[in-house]
Amino acid sequence: MTQYAILTDLNRCVGCMACMVSCKVINGVPIGSYWNKMLRIGPYKRKNPKGYQESNDVDMYYLSVQCQHCKNPKCVEVCPTGASHKMEDGTVQIDKAKCIGCQFCAMSCPYNVRYLNEEERVVEKCTLCEQLTSQGGLPQCVAQCGGRARFFGDLDKGIESFEAPRNAYKADREHNDFGYDQLFEGNRITFGELGQPYDKQTEVHHLPNAGNDPSFVYVLRDREWKGDE
Repeated sequence: MTQYAILTDLNRCVGCMACMVSCKVINGVPIGSYWNKMLRIGPYKRKNPKGYQESNDVDMYYLSVQCQHCKNPKCVEVCPTGASHKMEDGTVQIDKAKCIGCQFCAMSCPYNVRYLNEEERVVEKCTLCEQLTSQGGLPQCVAQCGGRARFFGDLDKGIESFEAPRNAYKADREHNDFGYDQLFEGNRITFGELGQPYDKQTEVHHLPNAGNDPSFVYVLRDREWKGDE
């Protein structure tokens, strides 16, 4: 079974917020609402500043939070109309034709990443850019990440296979129907190729699991994970 997800290499993320901006632009997200939020974690004092000068024992990093396209999504369980549903590719989508705006799904989400579109009276959230990935492209937040901190792939194939643009903003040779340069496979690099070594037991993280089994992966090396807070 396929389970699409995003891996974020937090050591590479510089907090530029290009992922937030590009997401809002391509998906027409209203002002004041977000499908992808960037949180600053810290500054906080290192627990074990060994190897660092005393003046450099304070650390921080950026953490992106969005729909985790969970393996067992609670939002799907509580939806009374079947509007929220899980696809064969593992993503969680919303059928706006069935949504009645009751917001049960928003209340059940542990990550507070759904909102009610007041104008349309339907709930919205990250779709993992289904309009792009269904054609072989990358989610826009991955394609526009200048630091190449975000990677997209299938969890069943392992996070080493997750992909990002090899040449960042350099144009590809083919365009899809949306005019975005994401189909040319020669412009891809995997996390296994680009990522620095990491401890698979202690440096691979997920957001808190409330029985929903979040799919997104965060890699954080040599820093204190505070995503559970």
